[in-house]
Amino acid sequence: MATKRKNTGSKKEKITVKAEGKYLRISPRKLRLVVEAVGKMSPQEAINHLSVWNKKGARLLLKVIRSVLANAENNFGLKKETLKFEEIVVNEGPALKRFDRFHGARFYSGTRKKRSSHLKVVVSGIKES
Repeated sequence: MATKRKNTGSKKEKITVKAEGKYLRISPRKLRLVVEAVGKMSPQEAINHLSVWNKKGARLLLKVIRSVLANAENNFGLKKETLKFEEIVVNEGPALKRFDRFHGARFYSGTRKKRSSHLKVVVSGIKES
C-alpha cells in the first residue's frame, strides 16, 4: 500500500528586484566605465569598492545599488548577503542642447550636448518560505 508523504522541506522562490535612476546628469559613456568595473561583483562587494572611488559615476551607481538592496530587504524580506546582480543597464537619457557662439561658423552657433543617463539595476535572490 502506497503512503503519501508530506513535503516538510521549505519552498525556495527566486525573486528579482529592480531600482532605477533616471535623468542622471552624467554621460552614459562615463557611467558605463564604472558599471563594467563592478558588474561581476556581489552587491556588498560593489558597495565597498564604490564608496572609496572618487568618481561621479561611482556615487550615482552606489545610490541606486543601495536603493535596490533596501527594496529587496524591506519589501520582499530577502537577505543582502544572498543577493546577486541580475543586470545593470545604462541607457541614454535626453540631452540638453546648449548653444555656444564661439564654436560655430559666423551665422551658426555651435551646439553642445549635455548628455544624461538612465541607470537600471536588477538583483535576484532566493526567498525561503
